[in-house]
Amino acid sequence: MVQPLDFEKDVHDIELKLSELQHLSNRGDFNITDEMSRLQNKLEKHLVHAYSRLTPWQKVQVARHPDRPHTHEYIRTLIQDFVPLAGDRTFGEDAAIIGGLGRFQGQSVVCLGHEKGNDTESRVKHNFGMARPEGYRKAVRLMDLANQHQLPLLTFIDTAGAHPGLDAEERGQSEAIAKSIQKMLTLTVPIICVVTGEGGSGGAIAIGVGNRVYMLKYSIYSVISPEGCASILWRTGEKKDLAAHALRMTADDLLQLKIIDGIIDEPLGAAHRNRLATIENVGKTIESALQSCTGASPETLRQNRREKFLKMGQAEL
Repeated sequence: MVQPLDFEKDVHDIELKLSELQHLSNRGDFNITDEMSRLQNKLEKHLVHAYSRLTPWQKVQVARHPDRPHTHEYIRTLIQDFVPLAGDRTFGEDAAIIGGLGRFQGQSVVCLGHEKGNDTESRVKHNFGMARPEGYRKAVRLMDLANQHQLPLLTFIDTAGAHPGLDAEERGQSEAIAKSIQKMLTLTVPIICVVTGEGGSGGAIAIGVGNRVYMLKYSIYSVISPEGCASILWRTGEKKDLAAHALRMTADDLLQLKIIDGIIDEPLGAAHRNRLATIENVGKTIESALQSCTGASPETLRQNRREKFLKMGQAEL
């Protein structure tokens, strides 16, 4: 059973009834096919209605849903012969960012991304996807590997932000993020980035400087969380819905602002209701993006990427 969000009460009630009927049908002494079909149609109508009118804050809730597919699932499904690589060769291993070598549809690639974890134990292990400096230095090591062997780089972004702890600051958190951004601007290989859930602040952009940047339909991407923005501007987190609207952090907003290159569709009811279909959609988009980079020279890839991000800081008078 999918964990319901605040605005999904009616949907959840129907899902509960379907679950109960499924249990009865398994007993074999009831024929309730017609009723299940009626409820399934009703469920789909409620999902269409609910997800066609989401507010920015509701999209934030969807982006943070714990059942959305995470980086390890994208890698397991899309990347064959994956070989994980660990450590930054300076301080240690940071499980908040995972990555390594593998094959995407027969083509050798380097991939990396934030990993939040699926349950309490794994979330603690991966620090809820909030990387420390050693995580970003590991990412830079993988980027260098991709560049050295001229392999495309795939990144999956899903973090509330870089780890804000004192230990991270003592080890040079801002410097590590800056070096990761700088490194991505110098690579001469195709870089494809996908925001799969939450793209928060420098922790996200540190692995988000790509030739092609995409977002899943109900993902978010912003310099600060709605709660953080509300606490600064209005001195209360209660204004988070207003902040979410003002931040223009949804995929539709960012495509309009030309921050991203495209939106990847999600199944009815969002990614957490059909993880495999979502992953397949991401795979198709990555395939198309890599094809669009075919034939471009290494220097052209690097220069186009730099120009793409420099334009984002230019004001139109």
